[in-house]
Amino acid sequence: MIRIAIVVDNKGADGFAAEHGFALWLEADGRVILFDTGNQDALSINADKLNLDFTDLTDMVLSHGHYDHTGGIEAVLQKTSTLRVYLHQAAMQPRYSRRDGDARPVRMSAGAMKALWDLKDESIHWLTRPYKITDRIGITGPISRGTDYEDTGGAFFYDPWGERPDPIEDDNAVWVHTGNGLVICVGCSHAGIVNTIETVIEVTGETKIHTVIGGLHLLNASQQRLEQTAQALNSFDIGQLIACHCTGDEAFAYLEKRVNCKIMQGYAGFSMMI
Repeated sequence: MIRIAIVVDNKGADGFAAEHGFALWLEADGRVILFDTGNQDALSINADKLNLDFTDLTDMVLSHGHYDHTGGIEAVLQKTSTLRVYLHQAAMQPRYSRRDGDARPVRMSAGAMKALWDLKDESIHWLTRPYKITDRIGITGPISRGTDYEDTGGAFFYDPWGERPDPIEDDNAVWVHTGNGLVICVGCSHAGIVNTIETVIEVTGETKIHTVIGGLHLLNASQQRLEQTAQALNSFDIGQLIACHCTGDEAFAYLEKRVNCKIMQGYAGFSMMI
């Protein structure tokens, strides 16, 4: 049995905190995994409402190093420092988003970085390639960028002057094998949701997909990108798509009319068993 719960999202069920961020709880194969940690306080508030206990966690995976996916790291590690943490080294970089000539820091907080550095060396796994947590659960590591229409979804840089583009090479996803196909969990899909799915299929050899869940980062996507993304999604064998966080309402409405699979908007408080 696999349990999945959205703990943090931009949208929330009645009584749940909503914030610009994402966190997913995953239980499978005797492992309890937190995939991303949200932005600020919603992680702890919603975990309580879902009766989730941080001390039960065995693993924490960071999809990438942006503040809205790493804000709850300190809260988690204050409760347990024995879990294994998986991230790419680029997650610890200074990074900025530029818009209209203004630069805004989007990096992981100094407190979160310190909490990670304070862990024992054997607790941190640096993702440079695909990694299997169990026989059925894996992490992509860096995702191949094969499409010519997918980009990071914004103007991201390593410096505030916009001289060093940030390809967000730390973007990665988690997959779980089920009897009915793969469950693919994505944080923001900065590598592109199509690139992500193709990478998971290549690594696992499995083409049947039960569920894709997480942020698709299409809120700034052009019409051409949306068209090509919908076409590509329809070329995969996907059972359902649960779009969260940075997908964008307009992009969701576009996909809802054009993808062949079941599609719904995710929200904090959503849970399912497979």
